[in-house]
Amino acid sequence: MNIEEFRTYCLAKKGTSESLPFDENTLVFKVMDKMFSLGNLEGPLSVNLKCDPEKAIELREEYDGINPGYHMNKKHWNTVEMDGSVPLDLVKEMIDHSYDLVASKLTGKQKEELSNLY
Repeated sequence: MNIEEFRTYCLAKKGTSESLPFDENTLVFKVMDKMFSLGNLEGPLSVNLKCDPEKAIELREEYDGINPGYHMNKKHWNTVEMDGSVPLDLVKEMIDHSYDLVASKLTGKQKEELSNLY
């Protein structure tokens, strides 16, 4: 998955926006203003994704390309190297999981707004 495929996949999710809040090289995706993913725009592509803590440990043990979240809470975030070492289907599943985790923590009002989008 390259950066454009990653971007397209994230933006297809309901209520998702993208921004560069940290610097011009870190692309952030949010659902209803809550971050669920970020990736680098320079160098080899890697992305940070939120993850259930127990699942995060299992994934790190199984795949060399999945590590504790770089510059993130290591318990709740993984960094995924997009170098082909992690199967594409799993990367998409991890993006979905991250989005779902963040969306599940939205306020009732935000959840209602999200459900009313397209």
